[in-house]
Amino acid sequence: MNEQVSGAGPTRILVIDDSNTIRRSAEIFLKQGGHEVALAEDGFDALAKLGDFHPDLVFCDILMPRLDGYQTCAIIKRNPQFSGVPVIMLSSKDGLFDKARGRMVGSQDYLTKPFTKDQLLQAVLQHRP
Repeated sequence: MNEQVSGAGPTRILVIDDSNTIRRSAEIFLKQGGHEVALAEDGFDALAKLGDFHPDLVFCDILMPRLDGYQTCAIIKRNPQFSGVPVIMLSSKDGLFDKARGRMVGSQDYLTKPFTKDQLLQAVLQHRP
């Protein structure tokens, strides 16, 4: 039923990070990988864009002002329309506690910043629906 598995179309990816540098590098890497990308600078911005963009995958920074990554992920997962969308947490810390807490709010994976183009694209391949 899901024809997207064979890579039929570009994966729609939402990148949420308060760092302009991280957002831009993720956008460049993902577009080079043939994906459609939307950017959000914090959780509120991301939640506003979810409904219009309908991402297949979300990369979400943990440490952000106003609404952190855990809260943002939990809100996405509580919405029946987006509960099946994989969320990959981004953090500059590679801690077990952060990974466990990310899983508790529904994230599928964890990527440590700074990430390489290969790490980012590999995460997309692993988790795209």
